[in-house]
Amino acid sequence: MSSRILIIEDDPDTVKLVSLYLSRDGHEVLTARDGVEGLRLARESAPSLIVLDLMLPRLDGIQVCRAVREESDVPIVMVTARVAEADRLAGLDLGADDYITKPFSPRELAARVRAVLRRTARGGAENDAPNLSYGQVVVDPATRAARVGSTQISLTPTEFRLLAMFLRQPGRVFTREQIIDEVFGYDFDGFDRTVDAHVANLRRKVEPNPRQPQYLHTVYGVGYKFGDA
Repeated sequence: MSSRILIIEDDPDTVKLVSLYLSRDGHEVLTARDGVEGLRLARESAPSLIVLDLMLPRLDGIQVCRAVREESDVPIVMVTARVAEADRLAGLDLGADDYITKPFSPRELAARVRAVLRRTARGGAENDAPNLSYGQVVVDPATRAARVGSTQISLTPTEFRLLAMFLRQPGRVFTREQIIDEVFGYDFDGFDRTVDAHVANLRRKVEPNPRQPQYLHTVYGVGYKFGDA
């Protein structure tokens, strides 16, 4: 299925190579060489997915990601040469769906784009599902809304899929590998901290006290579960 992909990247060689692979997959590709232009295109062109470099002129990727997330839930794959774990997790904390470091295989990036688009389409197909709930936590697949009691909470697309997965089977223990398969749809090549970061972000939003969780529990040495059923 053809989609519109926006690449925000200042390295011309990377733009050329990634554009080639994505075009081969049948996507319409738009490009921007700095953060200001990228944010403008993100607002005006309604892309299906954004490939976003972290280190950009004029407006860096963190600022672009923050601005996009305030206005849209479009999937974001963040790309950067930074390798420190804190840098990797910074984008996820702001709502990026995935993170890939340079140098990377354009074939791997294209595969990740396909996986993100598949799960986005799958999420759309689940919009007619009934509400899911556990305790005070409720999600509405039709409106993509979530609340704890009477308080609405704002979730990124990945956080919404993660919460919906847990609520479909309360009490079940999910390993990180199962979460990757269910929520992300591909192999993260061992970067399990990506899963941990999304779980931590979700915990901050649904728990009255994230340090003493009532809902989203860590099962040490295994993974995570939602509730005690």
